[in-house]
Amino acid sequence: MNRRHYAVTLQQASEESPTLAKLAALTRDSSDRLKAIEMLIPSALRPSVQAGPIDGDSWCLLVKSNAAAAKIRQLLPALQAHLRSRGWEVNAIRLKVQT
Repeated sequence: MNRRHYAVTLQQASEESPTLAKLAALTRDSSDRLKAIEMLIPSALRPSVQAGPIDGDSWCLLVKSNAAAAKIRQLLPALQAHLRSRGWEVNAIRLKVQT
């Protein structure tokens, strides 16, 4: 059947493509990590933090401002320890300030 004549959902496309399937799994994993540490982030800062890419045992958090990044940086050891206690191999959390 020629796929040009009908639309497929993102889920269907990711199931049929190993590359997209891996990308979808990494995105879910990153979101799950953020949910796991959300309670450790002060409530006023939570809207400023988004899940970012995973690269091996390193994870990136996207932060909206330098001030928020400075506060989150102080929490990194506790965040890493919490993630490791929940089964994630996270040896480093990087912060990227989005401008």
